[in-house]
Amino acid sequence: MTFPTALWCRSRRDGALCTRPRGHAGLHNRQGTSQMWSDVEADPAACPGGGSAAQPAPLLPNGFPGGRALCPVCSDFVALDNGAVVPHDTFRGAVDGAEAANRAAWFNTVGWN
Repeated sequence: MTFPTALWCRSRRDGALCTRPRGHAGLHNRQGTSQMWSDVEADPAACPGGGSAAQPAPLLPNGFPGGRALCPVCSDFVALDNGAVVPHDTFRGAVDGAEAANRAAWFNTVGWN
């Protein structure tokens, strides 16, 4: 069985994620709360985990995550440069169903460390 990957807005404010679809009109909103914000009030897209020391994550039999490390802040798989996580945007969801399936398999196999 396959499940479609939702494409949610990537905006954050004080760490809260917008729960509206990508490309929505109007203010960002965290469903179930009274939190609403504009693009001007949003957190920067850059993850503060860039530059953190890390090692390549263990590989699944299919090669995922391909030598990338698990960011200790946002849990994205990102490239390394001399043992440090490269600067990247904060993870906000898989880009497609294949990536979502690989991520699920990795976390179910390796765990959340």
